[in-house]
Amino acid sequence: MSAAQAEERVTTQDIETKLRQIRGQFEQTAESARSGLVAAGVVGAVVLVTVAYVLGRRRGRRRSTVVEIRRV
Repeated sequence: MSAAQAEERVTTQDIETKLRQIRGQFEQTAESARSGLVAAGVVGAVVLVTVAYVLGRRRGRRRSTVVEIRRV
């Protein structure tokens, strides 16, 4: 073994440090994605309720009967 190889040995501490660093980056990415998904979900729900309301109202108008009363 040369001196360069002896200095390049990977210790348990090196592995743990790298895994914590990767985990921290993952948690930051997941948190930013989660907030975007929540906002998209809220907007989607509002759009869905609005479309259901408009279509139900339109269908109700088409099916309602108009009664004319005429006096002679």
